[in-house]
Amino acid sequence: MNTADLGLPVDVPSTALFTDQYELTMLQAALKAGTAERRSVFEAFTRRLPEGRRYGVVAGTGRVLDAVENFRFDAAVLDFLRERNIVDGPTLEWLADYRFRGDIWGYPEGEVYFPGSPILRVEGSFAECVLLETVILSILNHDSAIAAAASRMSAAAGERALIEMGARRTHELAAVASSRAAYIGGFNSTSDLAAGFRYGIPTVGTSAHAFTLLHDNERDAFTAQVDSLGRGTTLLVDTYDVTEAVRLAVEIAGPELGAVRIDSGDLLLVAHRVRQQLDELGAARTKIVVTSDLDEYAIASLAAAPVDAYGVGTQLVTGSGHPTCSMVYKLVARAESADEHAPLVPVAKKSLGAKSSMGGRKWAARRVDEDGAAEAEVIGTGAVPAELAGRQLQVELVKGGAVLGRESLDVVRDRHAAARAGLPLSATQLSRGEAVIPTEYV
Repeated sequence: MNTADLGLPVDVPSTALFTDQYELTMLQAALKAGTAERRSVFEAFTRRLPEGRRYGVVAGTGRVLDAVENFRFDAAVLDFLRERNIVDGPTLEWLADYRFRGDIWGYPEGEVYFPGSPILRVEGSFAECVLLETVILSILNHDSAIAAAASRMSAAAGERALIEMGARRTHELAAVASSRAAYIGGFNSTSDLAAGFRYGIPTVGTSAHAFTLLHDNERDAFTAQVDSLGRGTTLLVDTYDVTEAVRLAVEIAGPELGAVRIDSGDLLLVAHRVRQQLDELGAARTKIVVTSDLDEYAIASLAAAPVDAYGVGTQLVTGSGHPTCSMVYKLVARAESADEHAPLVPVAKKSLGAKSSMGGRKWAARRVDEDGAAEAEVIGTGAVPAELAGRQLQVELVKGGAVLGRESLDVVRDRHAAARAGLPLSATQLSRGEAVIPTEYV
């Protein structure tokens, strides 16, 4: 697997340093204590949804699988660890041969989740599993936050198209991951060419205000764009006077003009005026695209406007106020010894307050009502009740270190649409509320 597929510069040889130092110091101490090879089960989950959110969206699983596969301690990485005296010699020798050879189960990408949902379960020796904590969480927390924001925006937009255009508002590598997560959540295209190249997401884009300002007048700018890109292009009409720009746009491109874009002002009012003007000029098929710092609330407020597509940037790539899902990665079971036949013992942190967790390897299933709508997220550690056996959520992603769970983004995107449609109608309400279904432990 080429590291470029992870959104990494090609000169980054592995994902092994996408971690916190204490993962390695824990490994060193466990190796010395003789506990590193104990069979262990780690789970990634969140204790609560971000405030006001009714469901979460699992995103980043495909990137996690790539990251696990590329988690290698090559010579350059080992030299760095040695020079910084981060771990001792025996630990360096162990890391030189590191390969994840365990198993990973998880919610399929695109699925929805709720508080306590065991989104990812990683099984193997303590040593091989603990090293993956930071990279798994960094991917899942980021991508799931963006996908959740995208899903809310998609629900608010209905059948209207959504364009992801936030690359300039975040880190250049995060921009690529954001485009991928937004596509899963329901966006139709991206302005980011790296995302198009790496993930096959449809890309769009025509011109900015700078192109209009470059020319001596708006007529020259529109003429140059239409001559180059064709009558089906999208012309930006709010650099100067919108009414005059729309008139010029139709005059130059004709009724075949693809679209006009509005990037400022009272979008509801301006969109109505532009639609009326386009229709009067005979450009009834010309679409209207609106941008300008939109979020799900602004999109919902434009439901009555004659808008055909929304371009969203800043609010999307920052999770629309919730840039992380607060997922954690906790040891929930471990063997009593390094013997491969030693039984697993449930373990859990017993903290005061909200940081306690439930021990044991967990299964998860979604119970539905008589109409087929989800009514509860059911989580347990024992036998799965017969009535839930066919509704289990976790699937096998990695077996014996071999990746099994790679899927196309279109499959993941369709899964999310189906999962969201299976929730109660109140799931897509933008008013603040609790999780749309409760989590039950059995």
